[in-house]
Amino acid sequence: MTTLQPAGARAPHGLPARILPGAGRVARQAARRLVMLVVLLAGVFAAIELLPGDAAGATSDRGVTAADLAARRTALGLDRPVAERFLDWMTGLPTGDLGTTARGRHVTDVLAGPFPNTLLLGTLALALSAVGALALGSWATLRPGGRTDRAIDALSTAAFALPEFVVSVALLLLLSQWTGWLPAVTLTGPDGRPESWTMTVLPLLSLAIPQIGWNTRIVRGALADQSALPHVQAAILDGLPRRRILGHHMLPGALPAIAVGIATSAGMLLGGTVVVETLFNYPGIGAILAGAITDRDTPLVAGVVAAAGAAISLLLLIADLVRTTTLGEERR
Repeated sequence: MTTLQPAGARAPHGLPARILPGAGRVARQAARRLVMLVVLLAGVFAAIELLPGDAAGATSDRGVTAADLAARRTALGLDRPVAERFLDWMTGLPTGDLGTTARGRHVTDVLAGPFPNTLLLGTLALALSAVGALALGSWATLRPGGRTDRAIDALSTAAFALPEFVVSVALLLLLSQWTGWLPAVTLTGPDGRPESWTMTVLPLLSLAIPQIGWNTRIVRGALADQSALPHVQAAILDGLPRRRILGHHMLPGALPAIAVGIATSAGMLLGGTVVVETLFNYPGIGAILAGAITDRDTPLVAGVVAAAGAAISLLLLIADLVRTTTLGEERR
């Protein structure tokens, strides 16, 4: 027989009893993502190892002798097993030491300038996709089954289906080549950042448009699920205005699913960053990652993945907290 606790019952350490299960779930999710990140980093080391050539040959001058090449492999540690190199690299990760590149620079120094630029671009794209998706999804929900709903559904599907490369080229032609409204490439100032905010608009839109399509469908689906709940149906029968029903009865319940969907977009944005930044010459980690793969520079590639993975994991953790808090409020 289940014993019901009073509403004010508290856990042994002074926390409300309902908080502990939610906190445990969030902690388990964080632990799983940490394990997944470690597995991903191990996969990076293995993948670079399987590529033809190595960092010693890719970063050496032409005409280097075999003896010099062998000495360089030894200096870079390439004569050691890949598992040993991975474990050695992982020991420095908790302290923020991402190793040394094949060209002798600290990975943290290489990423110090470009990564904040990518983080800024990704954050703006994520915020724009969230606002756009909430606006379009809510607009469609207010007119279920109508022309607006069908048009938004079709456009969001098309936007998500288009690769970032196609979106980038289309925007480049429309907003730069044909109209001249925006610059086609990004020029970098002395501080390593774009010279003008207008140079970030095309990369920003190229990243955000596909994610607006993805998240609009998530918002629309989450709100559709909420519209079928009894308390929402009761509000409709009571004749409450649609906007009030949407804001007070549907959006709060849909927030957990929407938060998870938006956080998931961070990973998709990372996938498009390499193409978009390279196409628009944006000073981010896209060019760094492409060059690191060409150089077979395993520590640098792993450093980029670790930094990006940490940022994405943080966003997912925030989404988990939002979901847990919202569900906890609903159960009160």
